[in-house]
Amino acid sequence: MGALVTLDLPADAPALTLPWIITFGPLNEDEEWEPVVCGPYERAHALALAEAVVADEELMAVVEPLQPHVTAEQILGDIAAARLAAENEDLETAALDDELAGYGDHDHHHDHDHDDPDHTHEAPSVDEIRAGFARIAAKLTA
Repeated sequence: MGALVTLDLPADAPALTLPWIITFGPLNEDEEWEPVVCGPYERAHALALAEAVVADEELMAVVEPLQPHVTAEQILGDIAAARLAAENEDLETAALDDELAGYGDHDHHHDHDHDDPDHTHEAPSVDEIRAGFARIAAKLTA
């Protein structure tokens, strides 16, 4: 039997209405393979699917909400809140500081073609992101 990890939220939490994803990965530290991400689903469906998959498999399933942010500032706000929560709970802040020490350094070692005209460091506009949401929804409902 595997393990299922999710957020423990109050019944009126706004996150309950968001789309949810499931990330399946190895439960055993001896296994190394890329996680499989599935979704989006309604929360109840995500939990039920995750439970069905891990019931007889040695897997870990993490069920979490997708945040439909449309600006880089919203994403950075969530990152800052997560960092603050970690500090307030004294969750290995020294390790977090070590990990983030080179955050400002940008050597840019990504695997992509720099000559690609679609490659940019500018965030897409809110309208572009919402149009992308619509395209994804159309694919999911086709």
